[in-house]
Amino acid sequence: MINTNDILETINMIHQEHLDVRTITMGISLLDCAAGDAKITCDNIYNKITTYAKDLVSTGEDIEKEYGIPIIHKRVSVTPISLVGGLKTKEDYILAAKTLDAAAKTTGINFIGGFSALVQKGMTNKELTFFDAVPEAISSTERVCSSINVGSTRAGIDMDAVNKCGHIVKELAYLTRDNYSIGCAKFVVFANVPEDNPFMAGAFHGVGEPECEINVGVSGPGVVRHAIEAAGDCSFSDLADIIKKTAFKVTRMGQLVACEASKRLGVPFGIVDLSLAPTPAIGDSVAHILEAMGLERCGTHGTTAALAMLNDAVKKGGSMASSHVGGLSGAFIPVSEDKGMIDAAACGALTIEKLEAMTSVCSVGLDMIAIPGDTPEETISAIIADEAAIGMINSKTTAARLIPAYGKKVGDNVEFGGLLGYCPVIAVNKYSSAKFVRRGGRIPAPIHSLKN
Repeated sequence: MINTNDILETINMIHQEHLDVRTITMGISLLDCAAGDAKITCDNIYNKITTYAKDLVSTGEDIEKEYGIPIIHKRVSVTPISLVGGLKTKEDYILAAKTLDAAAKTTGINFIGGFSALVQKGMTNKELTFFDAVPEAISSTERVCSSINVGSTRAGIDMDAVNKCGHIVKELAYLTRDNYSIGCAKFVVFANVPEDNPFMAGAFHGVGEPECEINVGVSGPGVVRHAIEAAGDCSFSDLADIIKKTAFKVTRMGQLVACEASKRLGVPFGIVDLSLAPTPAIGDSVAHILEAMGLERCGTHGTTAALAMLNDAVKKGGSMASSHVGGLSGAFIPVSEDKGMIDAAACGALTIEKLEAMTSVCSVGLDMIAIPGDTPEETISAIIADEAAIGMINSKTTAARLIPAYGKKVGDNVEFGGLLGYCPVIAVNKYSSAKFVRRGGRIPAPIHSLKN
């Protein structure tokens, strides 16, 4: 029987604790769109996306109305464009990006991910051409997101690709300088990237995925924070159990939405990503969860331990609530998208060094961090390499989404709007990494990669 208390609890979670489904993301394979001509290839891409995703937005809105569950974004992810045949020149890839953007606008989705490349072990000539196209492609489109995987536990880290990514970040910052360098917010560099992540900017539809599928990303930092505050001064063991039970409830809602969307759209259900995805709204912050555990301010000593427990408990509770859990699944720590992180960075409690330490135990990595606009591209490449190393050694996904805000210095604020939020520009180490990153080549994989 349906328990009235459970219904009332869920209603309260939605209306007072910011519980929502952050995204329904439809993954679409583009492998069969290749043709001998780039224009025909792009026409095939446009037709396939607009056919499969034509009802995605309306279906999401219908589920929202019927179940009373907010669904913030409807998105599409596609096969990494660098893998799609029929695209050869820089101009071909820019045309493909504009095609993806046009398809996104036609279907009404918020973002489309998959302007991506997987180069953890090296770059082909095709991928080198793709890299050259990324800055113009992303800066000249509105809804297209790009990601590049530069490392993995099995392959090591491709430092030549890391260097190119540093250059891309700087060029994107310049090309979108009139809007706080927002182009960098649509570009992320990964290690150990998952192929079924529904969250932007890293979403793409991996080659091991089916023709089309539905992936859902849940949220709910406010719900977890409320449960911790209600628990009072309990032990860490009790606190972990409370977080697990709360994550179970949040993920069950995501499972319901995923299955319902899958049924109505007639495509398979893929995964639920049970990440705690914050927003700039007050009460919807991962940092505030950590502070509810007893930290005066996120970033102080103990923050990494608190985040490690939170991430583990979320995964344990969420994995019991869904038949298929995947994506990133844990706790996000984007600075600009989290009010508590913003405040902690503004007062100096949270530094880029502490954020890097936190990425060793959280869901992703250095995310939506504004740094001075004059930061050298070699420093950006070195930061990316540090994140990739954490992912490679720890067999986990890590990423870097850095924004060298053009013309801005430490202490200035940048404003992106919407879910991307705002944040202060924080300092990076002033000493050079240029000679180190220019060595190139590949950092070898760790010995524990030999698992066959």
